Amino acid sequence: MVDGEVLERIYRERLDERIIATLAEKYQLDYLDAMDWYFNSRLASLIQAGAHGVQYLDHKVLVEMLEQTEPLSIRDPKNGLV
Repeated sequence: MVDGEVLERIYRERLDERIIATLAEKYQLDYLDAMDWYFNSRLASLIQAGAHGVQYLDHKVLVEMLEQTEPLSIRDPKNGLV
């Protein structure tokens, strides 16, 4: 039998995957850049901590929150910030 903590961890991992996939598709990023953006965000910290139940929001809403609060800033080695 699977306990609640295991289910919660699996749910959050799947949520992370959906957020990263949405960012990669929407911004035409490779997965490493999308992962970097997401995992270095305050939002990822809130989700992992389970703060304020934010982890139960739809992944599309969470992507919008990330876009508004922590806009994309990927470093292009040749041209600086993109």
